[in-house]
Amino acid sequence: MSIAVPPLSRAMLTRFAKLTQKKYRDREGLFLAEGLRTVRELIDSLPEPDMLVALIIDEYASDALRWFGGFRGKLFRADREVCARLAQTSSSQGVFGVFRKQAGDRFAPGRRSLVVALDDVQDPGNAGTILRTAAWFGADAVICGQGTADLYNAKVVRSSAGSIYAVRHYEVPDLADELQRLQEEGFMVAAASLDGRDYRNCGEWPDRRVLVIGNEANGIGREVLAIADRLVLIPHAGERPNVESLNASVSAAILMAGLAFV
Repeated sequence: MSIAVPPLSRAMLTRFAKLTQKKYRDREGLFLAEGLRTVRELIDSLPEPDMLVALIIDEYASDALRWFGGFRGKLFRADREVCARLAQTSSSQGVFGVFRKQAGDRFAPGRRSLVVALDDVQDPGNAGTILRTAAWFGADAVICGQGTADLYNAKVVRSSAGSIYAVRHYEVPDLADELQRLQEEGFMVAAASLDGRDYRNCGEWPDRRVLVIGNEANGIGREVLAIADRLVLIPHAGERPNVESLNASVSAAILMAGLAFV
């Protein structure tokens, strides 16, 4: 490296390597991001500068310094062995960032509000893509029910492409209870279901609405379906579909596009 960058200490390595596990992410309030693009996008969207805790770069990844050379005091170099302990991909670029998690507070809805709720969405790629899509369509929050992939999982962070700070998100122990709380605040709960009605033909929508997306294989749980105000369906072309169903993140994107503008 062409500028003086201190090595990552053994104590810091031990602490940061544990962030690959959810229990340590929750305990520390931190998460680990990997890859030049992902780390750059997170830095560009930081709510506050102190949300960045550390940047760790392979001692041979000198090209990364043109992006991160200004972060003196938070920038550390690491050898290949250290990078291997932090890496969560098979072909690591040797660029890592340690960031603070969102506060995890519930959101304060406005007069007009769109919320996305995930009921046991287990695939990290789906969860990350839905989070990014929710940010695009101006959702106020993403709520994660039991079984949903941790939004600070490394694959979710990569799939969200830096949008982890772009929309409020939080976990709840009982999604049905949280949805009933939102109903009391004037929200209509719409659940994506193959037994639902074409979302384009559902009539009037209130200003506050929640879209629930379910498990990739089993859909939305019975308790949530039982309290939903509407079941909504994405229609297929032709008399019969050529596939069984849409991917969860694709379904979420189509329905968000529909509900964001009604």
